[in-house]
Amino acid sequence: MKTISYGVLIFNEQGQLLLAHATGQKHWDIPKGGAEPGESARDAALREVREETGIELAPGSLQEIGHLSYHARKDLHLFRAQVNTQDCDITACRCTSFFPHHVSGAMTPEVDQFGWVDLADVPALAAKSMTALLRRLPGFEAMP
Repeated sequence: MKTISYGVLIFNEQGQLLLAHATGQKHWDIPKGGAEPGESARDAALREVREETGIELAPGSLQEIGHLSYHARKDLHLFRAQVNTQDCDITACRCTSFFPHHVSGAMTPEVDQFGWVDLADVPALAAKSMTALLRRLPGFEAMP
């Protein structure tokens, strides 16, 4: 059975995508994760953004992209949001979602860095599965 992650593609006024570096991994990713019991897709996506970045998005600011096949074990339900960098300072982003480190057991933030990324640079940073999914979306066709 496939799991579903809920996430948001957050863009700034220059058309750059917000990516977060997955702690201990090579890749960068969008804010996303699973829903809590009884949580709507929109609420899950908003909570994941808040937990992984500290960014508070208004529910009405999300444009639904929909449910997409991601890989063999997971699908994504995505939304899109537009923010202005004057109102969204990513140097203030903080992840409040933690996991136990595989070696030390210390509670570790899920993500440890944040960046505005030009679409042309996404394939060099994101996992191949995320890059492939994004290439299927309108507006990403020109991404290398």
